[in-house]
Amino acid sequence: MRGLRRDRDKASRQEKQDSPVEVEALATDQGPDPESSEPTVSAEEEIQGAGPGASTESDTAPDDKAVVVAAAADPQPAPQPEPPPEPELEAAAAPEKAAAVVAQPAEVKKAVRDVDAIPSAETAAPAESNKEDESDEGAGLQPAARLPLPRIIAVANQKGGVGKTTTAVNLGAALAELDFRVLVIDLDPQGNATTGLGIDARNFERSMYDVIMRDDALEDCIEPTNMKNLFVAPATIDLAGAEIELVPAFSRELKLKRAIETVIDDFDYVLIDCPPSLGLITVNGLAAAAEVLVPIQCEYYALEGLSQLLRNVHLVASNLNDGLEVSTIVLTMYDARTKLSDQVASEVREHFGAKVCRNVIPRTVRLSEAPSFGQPISVFDPTSRGAIAYRELAKEVSGGAS
Repeated sequence: MRGLRRDRDKASRQEKQDSPVEVEALATDQGPDPESSEPTVSAEEEIQGAGPGASTESDTAPDDKAVVVAAAADPQPAPQPEPPPEPELEAAAAPEKAAAVVAQPAEVKKAVRDVDAIPSAETAAPAESNKEDESDEGAGLQPAARLPLPRIIAVANQKGGVGKTTTAVNLGAALAELDFRVLVIDLDPQGNATTGLGIDARNFERSMYDVIMRDDALEDCIEPTNMKNLFVAPATIDLAGAEIELVPAFSRELKLKRAIETVIDDFDYVLIDCPPSLGLITVNGLAAAAEVLVPIQCEYYALEGLSQLLRNVHLVASNLNDGLEVSTIVLTMYDARTKLSDQVASEVREHFGAKVCRNVIPRTVRLSEAPSFGQPISVFDPTSRGAIAYRELAKEVSGGAS
């Protein structure tokens, strides 16, 4: 028993001896580093030291410590409050702030307007070209419409039956309705333009044969028609022999040109109805004109001789009449019921471009009936499709006059 007690006492003494060592080791691990020169301050001590009256440092010290404490409590930095503005400065700045708020929308609107007013590189050029087009007379219409008055136009095509005389008569009448003074010169020995305007061969003494072959004054040959502002220089069958009689004549190609120069100041338009040939009479008409209007029937036969006409126009322009060109092409006898008319019209427009008039002349019986009454279509049947077509054609050729 005694030995057992001794063992228990010895064990208790040994336990007592071991426990201070563990506490000391634990205290040694949690204590400050003995080699460090700065003492470690716990969070509780720092908070107690930051309290009021706990330190005798300057006024800025508590603020710095408060910031340190707040940073330790919250990871996000706390925003520092702005100092309140002084009453006098705030009162002085109030009107300026109000003016700035009021002026800001106006300045923004002005800046937007200034930016919109600056043309971009893509839109600057089209805007300038559109301005020029609007200032030009007849913009968007047939290009020859911008030529100055008076205009001398030769209606020519060596193929017969394509509407040369019909176009010369009815286009002249439509231009006369637009208050232009128009002279139609009939160079066709058949005299269809003369009879189509109601002039009887028994009612005049001089014709275009006398003007070309005998050098009579063109003014003595001109006859008035039943329409205001429309006049005609008639033709007779005698012109058929002029082709041969002109062969030995001196300056035979320029006879008509010299005759027109004496009366050109009295008219706005001179339409020369050329015969369906490429002889000396037609050459006289081309040499006297400034431009050529070519009626083309909407059939393939009408296209076959067009190249020869263009070749002759080029020869006359090179040798007799500088500047002569085919300025206007009119599609006649257009039948909307057939695909052939559409095909011919498409080919002509594709080849000649803007020279082809937008308005086409339809195939209508009323246009064929009007010459038998000695009247243009605008007088014979003013509301017919043919009359409307030639009125629109006259507006296009003359520059859109209304």
